[in-house]
Amino acid sequence: MPTRRALLATPALVLAGAARAQNAGPRFESIHRFNTPAARQGVCADATRTWVVDDRLIIGFDRASGAEFARFESPREGPIIHMNSLSLHEGRIYAAHSNYPSEPMLSSVEIFDAGSLRHVGSHSFGIMPGSITTWEWHDGAWWAVWANYSRVFGQSQRPYGNTWWTHLTRHDATLRQTGGWTFPPDILRRAEPMSVSGASWGPGGFLWCTGHDHKEAYALRLPTMGSVLQPVHTVPIEAEGQAIAWEKGDGNVLWQIIRSRREVVAQRLTGL
Repeated sequence: MPTRRALLATPALVLAGAARAQNAGPRFESIHRFNTPAARQGVCADATRTWVVDDRLIIGFDRASGAEFARFESPREGPIIHMNSLSLHEGRIYAAHSNYPSEPMLSSVEIFDAGSLRHVGSHSFGIMPGSITTWEWHDGAWWAVWANYSRVFGQSQRPYGNTWWTHLTRHDATLRQTGGWTFPPDILRRAEPMSVSGASWGPGGFLWCTGHDHKEAYALRLPTMGSVLQPVHTVPIEAEGQAIAWEKGDGNVLWQIIRSRREVVAQRLTGL
């Protein structure tokens, strides 16, 4: 027969077990943050530097001092209209750029020297079935997300595409498309009337994605059959959607922005 002490301990053990179960699985812990007016679209980082993007503005920050070391700014009259996200590859910053929310949808990738933020190249996709929101090098290929929206903008009388047309493409080094997938229905339903704003390959070999308005990241993998990405994890984050990037050199740190507070936040993933 159980002792009185054992009986009293049982609820505590049950609660402790429940707490462990609740904390099981991947989760994010905040490790770094700072404010900048540029924190409106996205961010990328390496071990010592952080780059933050607004529509027409990129600012590079030194992590140790917090000082700005470089900046690019395009005049309001163009040709840069809406930079959505940044990625870092071999000493260059790649900005996914579009004419959102104008029609027809036009997209390009704008290339900058990572140290000086001098503009060094551009590739125009022209009219595409979606507005580019991410562009990143991974596993020997370039990857892009083409966003569509069920929302009506400005004077238009129809939605800016349709959220359900949002899709991922893979491109080789010559930028020839070599594959394409759409997003899981539950994620697109959650994103409506907006779209997938952030995507970056990271831990677990998963494509980690964010919507436009919700504080959560989705880990997806390529399907073995068919054309729909497969959901693996949904993990709470601090950011309210927008573009994200895993830190170069520390693949467990996810950089993100909290647009409402103009804040840049880095969170470390644990428990995967």
